[in-house]
Amino acid sequence: MKTFSATPADIEKKWIVIDAEGVVLGRLASIVANRLRGKHKPTFTPHMDMGDNVIVINADKIQLTGKKREKPNYWHTGHPGGIKSRTTGQILEGAHPERVVTQAVKRMLQGNRLSRKQMTHLRVFAGAEHGMEAQKPEVLDVKSMNKKNTRV
Repeated sequence: MKTFSATPADIEKKWIVIDAEGVVLGRLASIVANRLRGKHKPTFTPHMDMGDNVIVINADKIQLTGKKREKPNYWHTGHPGGIKSRTTGQILEGAHPERVVTQAVKRMLQGNRLSRKQMTHLRVFAGAEHGMEAQKPEVLDVKSMNKKNTRV
C-alpha cells in the first residue's frame, strides 16, 4: 500500500457555521482548530491546507469555566513601558468580544505559515447574523457532540 498525499486538486472545502451560545470556550476552540486544519477528514495531509471554512456566531455569549473571566490578557504597544492588560471578562463585554474566540483558536494551531493561512478561513461574529448565506454553510451542533461542551 502507498501512503496517500493530497494534492490541491483533491481538496474540497466546505463552509460550516457553529453557534457558540452557551459553549465552553476551550472546547469550542479545539473543535474549530481541528476543522480549520482538516484533521476530521480521512484524506488529511499535514502540509496542505485541507480544512473547512468556519463561521462562529454568538461569540459574545461564550462560556468560561473557573475564574477565567478575571484572567488578565497582556499586550505590548512596542514603546518603552507600553505593557497593557485587560481581563477576559472586559474583552467579552467590550466592543470586540469575537477576539477572545479568535485568540483561543489561534493558540491551538501551530505557529507557522500554514496555520496563518488557515486562520484566514475563520470568521467570528459577536451576534447571530453573519452575512455568509451565499456560501450555504452547514450547521455543526457542538452542543450535542458532548454534554461537557455546554455550561449552564
